[in-house]
Amino acid sequence: MWLYFALAAIFFLIGLAIHVFKWYFLIAGYNTMSKEQQAQVDTEALGRLMGYYSYANGFVLFVTGILYASGADIGIAPSIVFLVISTVYLLIKAQQYNGNISETGGDLIPGARKQVKAPLAIIVVTLLGVAGLMYFSSQPTSASFLEEGLQIHGMYGQTYAWESIEEVRLIETLPTGLRRTNGSGLGPHLKGNFSSEEFGAKKLFVNRDNPPFIFLSNGEIVIFNLAEAEETKAAYERILEEINN
Repeated sequence: MWLYFALAAIFFLIGLAIHVFKWYFLIAGYNTMSKEQQAQVDTEALGRLMGYYSYANGFVLFVTGILYASGADIGIAPSIVFLVISTVYLLIKAQQYNGNISETGGDLIPGARKQVKAPLAIIVVTLLGVAGLMYFSSQPTSASFLEEGLQIHGMYGQTYAWESIEEVRLIETLPTGLRRTNGSGLGPHLKGNFSSEEFGAKKLFVNRDNPPFIFLSNGEIVIFNLAEAEETKAAYERILEEINN
């Protein structure tokens, strides 16, 4: 929840800085132009566009945080989709205010289209890649019970052989002082390698807002939970049954 509000605040502050306080040096690319090139940019219109873009994304994130706090299972996907679409629109629309590559009517000058296409394509692909990673990182953990062992799916997932599992228990709280070493931490969703003072290195696949959690040790410590608490409890019973056979 607080992640959404923090991101919303950042967007609002950026919007105010550029739109209201006219800190145009914050606009990527503008501050690297020569003074002659900067003189060809309609900074007021570009600043207004950047402000509206920031306000809109801040508002969407703020509403998402409110919905999440109220218990709605909305996820971050709508915010990501809006961010990608609004960013693509921003990049295209912003070209109209750059007199170095566009004419007064907003059309690109001859030869400028090729200059714009490559960086625009790179930015769009990067945004889609980041959006995809954020989306998959926020998905509930899923697991399969195979003949040879427990398989945890998704990023950082692997199969843990039944005979290798030394200990398994159900816990209500996560270890304190978690620090990410190689993984993702998107809101309450923690996936990958973490460490803590209590247990040292461990691998997490959890939504920390949705206890209980399955603590599993097979030489390394793995902690995970599934989409619903009842699913996690059922998985725990199934693991006990498999390792005791």
